[in-house]
Amino acid sequence: MSARTKARKRAVDILFEAEQRKLPPVQVLADRVAQSDPAVPEYTVALVEGVTAHLDRIDELLSTYSQGWTLDRMPAVDRALLRIGAFEVLFADDVPDAVAVNEAVDLARSLSTDDSPAFVNGLLGRIVELKPTLAT
Repeated sequence: MSARTKARKRAVDILFEAEQRKLPPVQVLADRVAQSDPAVPEYTVALVEGVTAHLDRIDELLSTYSQGWTLDRMPAVDRALLRIGAFEVLFADDVPDAVAVNEAVDLARSLSTDDSPAFVNGLLGRIVELKPTLAT
């Protein structure tokens, strides 16, 4: 597993925990950084902070383009994966779109339901397709 894949998994864990505990993700992140056991990768910090900074726009896009699913109905893990994937597609210029989507799908395969990989792939694929027309 690559360092960035591990960092993405850690970011999913932090976003998921924050949602479950009803805490701001940056607070959970700060707690994990302070504990530093294991150390929080820099890319995890960048992902959590980036998702948090752009959360309203990311959630708006996910809500708009997910067919038949509201954000509240999605499994919490899928929500975290989609937020990270959408952040990387829209705001992380150093990550190719295909890599962002594939990483989210692979994590969905290992962390979520049997239907999640196809759902994550479809929704992020739609965002990639529309990216040139989306104002971010």
